[in-house]
Amino acid sequence: MSVPLYQAKAEFFRMLGHPVRIRVLELLQDGPMPVRDLLTRIEIEPSGLSQQLAVLRRSGIVTATRDGSTVVYALTGGDVSELLQAARRILTEMLTGQNELLNELREAEVISK
Repeated sequence: MSVPLYQAKAEFFRMLGHPVRIRVLELLQDGPMPVRDLLTRIEIEPSGLSQQLAVLRRSGIVTATRDGSTVVYALTGGDVSELLQAARRILTEMLTGQNELLNELREAEVISK
């Protein structure tokens, strides 16, 4: 039995729904990175990072390759970068709209005094 597309999309977005996973994906946009570098850039315990990397790896959104004792992670494709950029644009639009509303509320407060 196949999963409806909307359900598969919901699962995909749930998989992305963790701040550490998003941060890892943002960092990997610049290219492959060893775990030790990810640990330096993300303030998290090694076991926590390992858990989040495993989720990303299982989903197929990142790959892991071993170079001696070093494990290097990379994005599987450029679409992830495009998705993160789209999210940034959407958030910018949302926050701009909220800022405009906040300004209107402040102006209305000044007028009513």
